Amino acid sequence: MYPDRVLSGMRPTGRLHLGHYHGALKNWAKLQHEHPCFFFVADWHALTTHYEDPSVIENNVYEMVVDWIAAGVDPAQATLFIQSRVPQHAELTLFLSLITPISWLERVPTYKDMQENLADRDLATHGFMGYPVMQAADILIYRANLVPVGEDQSSHVEITREIARRFNHLFGREPGFEEKAKAAIKKLGSKKAKKYEEYRTAYQQQGDEAGLEAARELLNDTQNLAMGDRERLFGYLEGSGKMILPEPQALLTETPKLVGLDGRKMSKSYNNTIALRDDAETVSKKIRTMPTDPQRVRRTDPGDPEKCPVWPMHLVYSDQDTRDWVVSGCKSAGIGCLECKQPVIDAVNAELKPIQERAAPFEEDPTLVRNILADGCEKAQAIAEETMRDVRDAMGLAYS
Repeated sequence: MYPDRVLSGMRPTGRLHLGHYHGALKNWAKLQHEHPCFFFVADWHALTTHYEDPSVIENNVYEMVVDWIAAGVDPAQATLFIQSRVPQHAELTLFLSLITPISWLERVPTYKDMQENLADRDLATHGFMGYPVMQAADILIYRANLVPVGEDQSSHVEITREIARRFNHLFGREPGFEEKAKAAIKKLGSKKAKKYEEYRTAYQQQGDEAGLEAARELLNDTQNLAMGDRERLFGYLEGSGKMILPEPQALLTETPKLVGLDGRKMSKSYNNTIALRDDAETVSKKIRTMPTDPQRVRRTDPGDPEKCPVWPMHLVYSDQDTRDWVVSGCKSAGIGCLECKQPVIDAVNAELKPIQERAAPFEEDPTLVRNILADGCEKAQAIAEETMRDVRDAMGLAYS
């Protein structure tokens, strides 16, 4: 099996907001200490929906990556790169598009959702319909097996699994596969080879899942196998061919429900965001002008926190004592709405201060982030080319 590797990306939308921070970046900062992580700027994906105005993309790329780093994503721990600077993404997208049924793309839930949400744009394009194939290529080019997503995005990982499965089925049967697999078994040593054969027989003849897991552990614990032999033995074990593109798993992440300033989802398109680099005065002004419970017309009117857009902010930023104070004070009209908002203002500014301090050097010297991305692109391209060599070979395109 290939080593654990995490892959995630974002479209370059410019400076990020608290929704991005709580929805993805805090988790990225955590994952980078647990697995090798690859985080990329999905600039080609941006063009699938905004191809008519590419002028803002370049600036958005660098602004977004500054926020990544400021939020705690460490270039010394994770690989940060730009999708379009690794041309192998496009090559694998093309190859995968040749084998992916159109019906698979039409059933992706977000396909129709995005068409409805972006009704003002002409999305009747090959690129937009095929963006799940590009997403699959983004993941598979690094043989990433862990993709952090929310539940609403798990369908993209599932179609990636299906595309990888179809590719392996079509192209994983290399000439002489069985003979090469049997030769690889001998390299395990007599004791391990005997156990492998026993586990394989138990799984293939009796469907023994415990035997399958035991054989996988045996292979994972064997250090002296070449990668090609290792993958042949995994494929031979399960009755398939050589696994060229491993199927990734969705790494489901729980994220706090952080609403925007108007009570809807925090989004730039709604103009209801708090940006990670908003100064303290701007944050205070934005939160102080948030709407509250519409039944609280006067200061003396009792309210209901559950009907107030500020309450979800308390659920993210306030401790239990503060929440109890809000509930009691709001329902009894013992506190006013501005009093209720102040703990949130203080907590948000406290969270943003270290982020803004980390962003400052990159704002002063833009070449710092460009150098980080250049190094990341070089590393990503080397790994992507390893995958493409195997893919071209499997598809009969390795001739000179």
